[in-house]
Amino acid sequence: AASTLPWAVQAKDKPSKEAKETVEALRFTEVERLLDKQLHVAPGYDAKVLIRWGDPLRPTGPTFDPKNQSEQKQERQFGYNNDFTAFFPLPAGSRNSAHGLLGVNHEYTIPPLMFSGLEMDYLDSVSEEQMRVEQAAHGVSIIEVKRDSEQGWHPVDGTYARRVTATTPILLSGPVAGHERVKTQLDPSGKRVFGTFANCAGGITPWGTYLTCEENIDKYFAQTGEIDPRERDNHKRMGIKPGGQWYSWYKFDRRFNASREPNEPNRFGWIVEIDPYNPQLPPVKRTALGRCKHECATTTLDHNNHVVVYSGDDEYFQYLYRFVSAKPYDPEAPSSHLRLLDEGTLSVAQFDDEGNVRWLPLVHGTGKLTSEHGFDSQADVLIEARRASELIGATPMDRPEDIAVYEKTGEVFVALTKNGKRTDSSAANPRTENHHGHIVRLTPPKHVNGGIKHSADTFKWDIFLLAGDPDAQAHGAKYGGEVSDAGWLSCPDNLAMDPHGRLWITTDGQEDANGAAEGLYATQTHGDAQGVTKCFLRGPLGCEVTGPNFTPDGQTLFLSIQHPGEGSTFDAPATRWPDFDESLPPRPAVLAITKKDDGSFGA
Repeated sequence: AASTLPWAVQAKDKPSKEAKETVEALRFTEVERLLDKQLHVAPGYDAKVLIRWGDPLRPTGPTFDPKNQSEQKQERQFGYNNDFTAFFPLPAGSRNSAHGLLGVNHEYTIPPLMFSGLEMDYLDSVSEEQMRVEQAAHGVSIIEVKRDSEQGWHPVDGTYARRVTATTPILLSGPVAGHERVKTQLDPSGKRVFGTFANCAGGITPWGTYLTCEENIDKYFAQTGEIDPRERDNHKRMGIKPGGQWYSWYKFDRRFNASREPNEPNRFGWIVEIDPYNPQLPPVKRTALGRCKHECATTTLDHNNHVVVYSGDDEYFQYLYRFVSAKPYDPEAPSSHLRLLDEGTLSVAQFDDEGNVRWLPLVHGTGKLTSEHGFDSQADVLIEARRASELIGATPMDRPEDIAVYEKTGEVFVALTKNGKRTDSSAANPRTENHHGHIVRLTPPKHVNGGIKHSADTFKWDIFLLAGDPDAQAHGAKYGGEVSDAGWLSCPDNLAMDPHGRLWITTDGQEDANGAAEGLYATQTHGDAQGVTKCFLRGPLGCEVTGPNFTPDGQTLFLSIQHPGEGSTFDAPATRWPDFDESLPPRPAVLAITKKDDGSFGA
């Protein structure tokens, strides 16, 4: 998933001659269109498993035994369904591309692929102990990694390694902290949450902290009885339904029953900040950034050094958000960074037919965001950001997911994965029954004194590409030029910008949309070949390709392979990637991808 890197913000290095030459070219042989049990990468590259579900975070950790897992073991092992990855150089503040910390999200678990004996209709079969293992497999892993000439990339022992799980104590900060609507029986203060889950994509702050985003939180809660109409309607808007959906945690843990703890869901759906360099600091949910099904937290700096965070709400007909900090980032005052994301203005995007996008402030007391409409404070606006956005006229989008910023130009690329339910098109969402998705490009204005005005009230926008088969008229696909049969894609999801300004795109849903394996694609963002995608990698059957993240030198790409074999079971898996061991199920894993000749990635 995309993020502005601290070294990109601070570095003043001039592009190398090699970088200038390769920015206009993507020189690799494409991976053909296929679907099988293996992972395939472009010739000339190594894609090696760095770490997978169940691997110990440290060499002294417990060995993985899938038929004998426990909560205690899983808390010391790499979690399940890795998603977003973020590389933090060691030492902190450096551009070291051979040694650092890797933060990894663990979005969700799949019980029938984790535990022997479970079938696809598993909700009534999961035991409490299995549920505890699941909770420990959610959240975030921080590992220390190193590259050397003998082993390539590998985890190393150190003091940084840790897990943040669905039960880890986490602080609430910002306008919602301490509000009545986040107080529970376990936490009457409303300032201390237990856990994070549904961690999809994220971001990296200029001061080197990790942002992880809580997305599909509704899948964890059930509602077994009547509750106050206000929260009932609020929960319904977030997707919470009677009975369990993906999980039956509510049977063993009362906080996941919204009828017993009606405020508990309001404590999730936030962006969480973690300091990877300081394991002693507790994670913090930054409520000023709003509550929704956050896909990402792509972070950059405005022309005046104010922090800007872009985030998409990953669901059909939801919205694109922007947060601008009230105070500027000062690299010389580290203590001030701890509160930068607690004060600022959250806005939501409204696209018009003339190529303009306006940012509408979500500020209590303005327009319809008043007590008359059920908003008694800024906390109410943030807790119900979806309803607030609808009331003030934000543009419903085709499932906004990841966002990438090209620092050189300030352009903001937004992945809109798909929306098969759309019956009325709009300028920014031009296809009805959009099964293939598209990418929109936003262009903020430049400041008269230099720099990019990411805080401007109005940007320009255009459609960068319309995904789908360009030879199928019904798809309505449109690329920047001729795309090969291997190169066209469906359902763009995660985005990453490499050091040369090329956009890397992963897919989620392509296997269903067009029958090809999920993949990683790349395109130039300028020049004659902008918007012309090429396929660099294809994942194994049933997987999702997620979390692309480059080292500062651009010579290593970290990439997650999530849920290989999804739709099958532990006892009868569709693939056994990556181990292909008859005693092991398929295991989500993070790859470290490098060029065999150590040259520039994609060149």
